[in-house]
Amino acid sequence: MHSTPTSAITRAGIARQAWPIILANAAVPLLGLVDTAVIGHYGDTAGLGALALGALLFNVLYWSFGFLRMATTGFIAQADGAGDEAEVRATLARSLLLGLALGACLVLLQWPLAAAWFALMDASDAVGGQGTAYFQARIWGAPAALALYAFSGALIGLGRSRTLMAVQLLLNGLNAVLDVYFAGVLDMGARGIGLGTAIAEWATCAVAALVLWWALRARHRDREPFLPLARLRDAVRLRRMMAANGDIMLRTLCLLAGFGWFTSQGARLGDATLAANHLLLQLVSFSAFFLDGFAFVAEALVGAAVGAGDRARLRRAVRLSSELAGATAAALALAIWLGGAAVVSLLTSLPDVVAGARAFLPWVGLYVLLSVAAFQLDGIFIGATWTRAMRNASVASLAVFVLCGWPAVAHWGNHGLWASFVVFVVARALALLPYYLRLERAVTPVCAR
Repeated sequence: MHSTPTSAITRAGIARQAWPIILANAAVPLLGLVDTAVIGHYGDTAGLGALALGALLFNVLYWSFGFLRMATTGFIAQADGAGDEAEVRATLARSLLLGLALGACLVLLQWPLAAAWFALMDASDAVGGQGTAYFQARIWGAPAALALYAFSGALIGLGRSRTLMAVQLLLNGLNAVLDVYFAGVLDMGARGIGLGTAIAEWATCAVAALVLWWALRARHRDREPFLPLARLRDAVRLRRMMAANGDIMLRTLCLLAGFGWFTSQGARLGDATLAANHLLLQLVSFSAFFLDGFAFVAEALVGAAVGAGDRARLRRAVRLSSELAGATAAALALAIWLGGAAVVSLLTSLPDVVAGARAFLPWVGLYVLLSVAAFQLDGIFIGATWTRAMRNASVASLAVFVLCGWPAVAHWGNHGLWASFVVFVVARALALLPYYLRLERAVTPVCAR
């Protein structure tokens, strides 16, 4: 990508890179539906509860380690933009080793993690037993799952979004087949679901490793060894990687805290409101598949521009990707305003939940429309690896959300909660904007540094 001229960055090219990412993102929740359907047909009520709680624990753990994907994308895109092939390989190796190490730690901590989680969730003996079996089967795939984060970050950073889509579809397809076999045919229940997922993660990890090995071998034209050990041990680069990972992890925890606070406040407003908000958040999540596609492309393009020291290229990448993302957000918001009521009716037939969800659809559309700025800025700052700015913006926006939300919920109920939720996502963007101006000024040609 480093040889791509500024004029070669086009809307059509960005769209071609974005759509495979959108499809790959959309495939993820389909796997959850398959798992639920398998247990729903071949298992029992306790098995469904075990799957729900166990999968939630993995979502929390893996989302917390999302920095492995994001930081890898930024550093690899910058190395690619600078034409430093050895650093591309070294960055992937560092992230891969870190992912494998963190996964191994999760395997070693599986017993206290499972015991604490199911006790915290106050699960029944039946649910806790099956949930623990599911967790202890799936946890063996943790090193592979976190290694896949590093591989995904590398593919995005190198602009290979179609390969990323193929890897994600392989993971989901193989997972679905194995889950049906172990849980359905062999009647292993929730434990079979966990075992199938772990095997699928290791198999997909092996395929992704082979694909990237081939790709990087083909690009190996420099005089350094294919695995540049001296760079792996470089203290400055290691500190930079760990600092970026720590910043992104704190940013992710702030987002998790924000969504958790939103859910807890909705629960205090009653079961019907909690259920309605849950349905509406599915529309938000669906919209995020599309907006993430453009944000991921922005990560790669911005990273390459920063690595090349090309400010004009940076501005063009930001402008064109943001225009497409903005148009997509507007289309999604319009679809929610016009067709959201029909979607809610498809998701549930409970009258009080349907009525509650329909009443707050305008807020959902507004959230999606305004959230595009936060998505795009996240992609820009990940590509530039300005992670400290992301961390600071997340902490500040979380504080704004809670401080606005408490009085708003007290006075206006769920309308106040959704209004403050919109403020939350707008505050994330506003907090990053001043940093963006500094980021642009910091991008200078390599010869001028």
